[in-house]
Amino acid sequence: MNETATSKSGTLIGALFVLALLAGLSYWVVSRMTDPSAPAIIAWKGLGVGLLAIWAFLQARNFDGWLIGVVLALGAAGDVALDLAGANAGGVFFMAGHVVAVFLYSRNRRFAMSFSQKLLALLLVPIVIWLGWALPADRRIAIDIAIYATPLAFMAATAWISRFPRYWTGLGAMLFVISDLLIFARMGPLAGSMIPGLLIWPLYFTGQAMIAIGVVRTLEEDRLRGAVPPPIEEPELV
Repeated sequence: MNETATSKSGTLIGALFVLALLAGLSYWVVSRMTDPSAPAIIAWKGLGVGLLAIWAFLQARNFDGWLIGVVLALGAAGDVALDLAGANAGGVFFMAGHVVAVFLYSRNRRFAMSFSQKLLALLLVPIVIWLGWALPADRRIAIDIAIYATPLAFMAATAWISRFPRYWTGLGAMLFVISDLLIFARMGPLAGSMIPGLLIWPLYFTGQAMIAIGVVRTLEEDRLRGAVPPPIEEPELV
């Protein structure tokens, strides 16, 4: 009986993840064919990461599990707030999500790291902050963008040196950063380019999904083992 219930629960959770992917990826297509400011499209925009948040919450068995759910929920709120209330409101939700993510990743720091991995994390923070300041053509908002980029940079750096898989969570965080850098570039050197419009959402949503997969899978593996395993060194990516 318990095995049957567990199997059904696993099937439903898996189906929810597939729905999240379909919602997130289809939004990019629909938003380019219709008015992206329409209420239904804005709701669609928040659905992808929102379902990822629910997927994470349903599997949460400890504090870290709830934290990744909060990170994703704040991301979904930011997606919607950007269109409903503007960039400042959306930015607040995303910054809050980055702060929670930094806390999560710092709680799960990897202790065995190569020099190149440490160096990448160390350089990532000032480079992303500087790009946030340098890319906007309107210098009046350069400081504001750099302030937003600060927790973004720390989020990616701590994700990279966390014990969560770099091929999932680490690279997902990097895709998130690239997506935001394209937003900054659209305010400056890529203002007339179609590249940001084509890539921002796919990179962002793929990044969020990869982050979620890496964290949730690792926490589930911990649960099945009955304890948190010691950090394991992975092959270098840089």
